[in-house]
Amino acid sequence: MIKLPELTQAPRRHKGRDVRAAYQRGWGLQFSDLADQVRKDPLYRAAIASGGDRSVVSEHNRMNIFLLLRFFLPELAPGHIVEFGAYRGGSSLFMAKVCKEIMPETKVFAFDTFEGMPETDANRDAHRKGDFADTNYDEILRLRDKYGLQDNLELVKGLFDETTPAKMPEIGAVRLNHIDCDIYTAVKTSYTCSIPHMVEGGYWVYDDALYSSCIGAMEAVEEQQIQEAGRFAEQVYPHLVYRNWDPKI
Repeated sequence: MIKLPELTQAPRRHKGRDVRAAYQRGWGLQFSDLADQVRKDPLYRAAIASGGDRSVVSEHNRMNIFLLLRFFLPELAPGHIVEFGAYRGGSSLFMAKVCKEIMPETKVFAFDTFEGMPETDANRDAHRKGDFADTNYDEILRLRDKYGLQDNLELVKGLFDETTPAKMPEIGAVRLNHIDCDIYTAVKTSYTCSIPHMVEGGYWVYDDALYSSCIGAMEAVEEQQIQEAGRFAEQVYPHLVYRNWDPKI
């Protein structure tokens, strides 16, 4: 049984973030035995077996998502999960398996071209068009069906700015947006399209903004979350995590 670190000295809410929860997850994974606890958890292991090993997401990032799903999303109003940048489907399959077991009403919607990256901006991005093209849409569908996840995982194929205008209103309320994008325009669109649908206290989780090859992704976060919305990060390890709360409270 996973036991989160006791950090009673930190406030529950400060500047639009839950500081105690942030330390429980981030400090817990980095410095305590929390990672070892998660590795031994039967549901975590089952989720990896359902396709999580196909992901290029780091182990601690995957664990952080698992902790959010298991302990924190159930505290929010009902809503679904969207992922932007599904690549080979590892994280999507992983999240769908966890949700199927503990939040069966929550569905995962995985957005991607499933053909590699679109055009990028050489002034911001290190990645180029066609990167991450070694994926297979039909293979991900076969794995989804193999592991019985067809009822709570939907792949949304195409460019984000073409698929989200119709799909996001259809999805409705969102509790978590996993933005696993490496380039500026993709991160911008992923955040903007989710704003009207994010529940109170919902999570934006950025997988790549802190990586050395993804300065464009970080620029989008700086513009949107910091400069425009005035938010403060709830976590800086292993992810950048922001909450849909008033940053003045």
